[in-house]
Amino acid sequence: MQHGKYRFIVGFLAAPLALYAIFVIWPFAQSIYYSFTDWTGLSSDFQMVGFDNYSRMLDDDIFWKSLQHSVLLALLLPLVTLGLALFFAFMLNVGGRRRKNAAVAGVRGSAFYKIAYFFPQVLSIVIVALLFQFAFNPTSGMLNATLKAVGLKSLQPDWLGDPDLALYCVMVVLIWSTVGFFVVLFSAGMASIPKDFYEAALLDGASRITTFFKITLPLLWDTVQSGWVYMGILALGVEAFTAVQVMTVGPGGPDYSTTVLPLYVYQTAFRDAQAGYATTIGVGLLIVTMLFAAIVMRLGRRERLEF
Repeated sequence: MQHGKYRFIVGFLAAPLALYAIFVIWPFAQSIYYSFTDWTGLSSDFQMVGFDNYSRMLDDDIFWKSLQHSVLLALLLPLVTLGLALFFAFMLNVGGRRRKNAAVAGVRGSAFYKIAYFFPQVLSIVIVALLFQFAFNPTSGMLNATLKAVGLKSLQPDWLGDPDLALYCVMVVLIWSTVGFFVVLFSAGMASIPKDFYEAALLDGASRITTFFKITLPLLWDTVQSGWVYMGILALGVEAFTAVQVMTVGPGGPDYSTTVLPLYVYQTAFRDAQAGYATTIGVGLLIVTMLFAAIVMRLGRRERLEF
């Protein structure tokens, strides 16, 4: 009976494990192999070069600049996005005034606000980046036109053309496009917290801020932690790549001011025909992503609260 049970389990696990090995593990192993070659990506001929690509990467100023930008995005984007999402979700679910039939309620019109916040999520990041590229245009864009209309004609930033502002412009777009998803996610989590907890705390004289830090945040901690990892991976991956690729000049901004690691991998592989070196940078990006996830999970570990 026991033997038959194991065969049953192995039978179910064999196919998904095989698919995972072929489509996930094998591409990683193949990339690590190519990182030790001088493969151009344009032919099947290549030579093994040992650790030359890794030595080159460590001496590459553009790699370090890209790494700095990616790490900055991975640190700031989750912090700002999740902070805003928690605030909005709290106001939509708990932050309203007391009403006749409910001691705890969200602000008026909360259902509409949830839809409005989530709307950017249904748009492709390419469309969002394109729209904001027009908005940031220094001569005909909405932002400078607004500044001019309110009497700030002398204040006309170059936005995406300014090396000191370009990366932060990209960051604003990524925050705007993703915060709505987390508002809905955290709202669903807050809806599952028993209202009795809030009512008891308010009867004891607790303020809204106290209930947020003593009730809401501890009971939502697992969701926040998962969101932090997910947002960090977006900042290190395709979302940041797409926004920079579509919005910034170059792309990559003036003086590589917005170049991030995924974009540098793409440019090295497909523009410079150095696929072997590009996979080396990709391996570096893999290590950074795994380190980020491990650090967040380790720092965010705490005793689980059940209710």
